[in-house]
Amino acid sequence: MSFSELFDSEFKQRNKGHFSAIVRVALADGVVYPEEKSFLDKLASRLEITESEYEEILEDPLKYPINPPYSYVQRLERLYDLTRMVHVDHHLEDKQEVLLKKISIALGFTPSNVNYIIAKALSLVDKKVDGDTFIYEMQHMNK
Repeated sequence: MSFSELFDSEFKQRNKGHFSAIVRVALADGVVYPEEKSFLDKLASRLEITESEYEEILEDPLKYPINPPYSYVQRLERLYDLTRMVHVDHHLEDKQEVLLKKISIALGFTPSNVNYIIAKALSLVDKKVDGDTFIYEMQHMNK
């Protein structure tokens, strides 16, 4: 196996782990609501999850280990992507904050701070900031 194949394989496994973590969050209440299903469909496409992998993960999300990002910046990058997808599509309407909170906790953000983090993330995405500005503002939001 070449180095690039190894990198691609590891990248794919991380994406599957991240997607399975999101599926676990969606299934936490025992039901995947249509809004959550729509969100999962878009996320699967973005993470390059095939249809067969998607079905396999939905069937048994515990099969893949949760791979939360190691660094705070990586968590912020994931949060930026997720917040943008939710905000741009507007398909989750009133439930978007609830779903973002669940996902943010799964990403490793502290439950006691998650309301503040999501409010700030939605505010920044609403202002259409780029990824670098988002990360900077999130890192310095308490200063």
